Amino acid sequence: MTRTRIIIFAKAPHPGAVKTRLTPALGEQGAARLAAVMLAHTLDNALVADVGPVELCMRPDANDPQWLGVNLPEDIVIADQGDGDLGARMARAAQRALTQDDAVLLIGTDCPELSVARLREAAQALRDVDSVIHPAADGGYVLLGLIRSDPSLFSDIAWGMDGVARVTLDRLAALGWSTQVGDVLHDVDEPGDLVRLPEAWRAAL
Repeated sequence: MTRTRIIIFAKAPHPGAVKTRLTPALGEQGAARLAAVMLAHTLDNALVADVGPVELCMRPDANDPQWLGVNLPEDIVIADQGDGDLGARMARAAQRALTQDDAVLLIGTDCPELSVARLREAAQALRDVDSVIHPAADGGYVLLGLIRSDPSLFSDIAWGMDGVARVTLDRLAALGWSTQVGDVLHDVDEPGDLVRLPEAWRAAL
């Protein structure tokens, strides 16, 4: 049976330290509450998908006071993102995962549209292709799935800027890896994105 590790990259949902672009609309406390809801939702979806181990790759590390009071599921793996830019941290996590499991899905917590079904479909796709990606409407990506890793996928990339998905697709092509491109999905990063939240989430804010 193929084991696909889902690695979720997340910051502690601490006021003033997370979802800062949403603070003009929600305030620091509201932005932190939303971050906590999105983290819980992502962890739950990953566990329900049941395609392999679920790892929370956290920043800061688990001993930091910012994580106090955050209830995490018992049946997940906890890891520290470590130093370096996002690319360096993702590269390390992917390499580590692929020494233990057959495939890895790298995701964040910012996309309510990244459903259980889409996680399962991505894991299934990696039985037939080398990589799978769900681009984001802002030019990044919300999911990258791999059965092998290469440093070129994560180095010298302007993270957070338009074009990240395009650069990644070009590098996958340069490696000669087969790739399945999934639906373009939407992150919730800016005040204008809040309309994409489920109604129950907006009410809780």
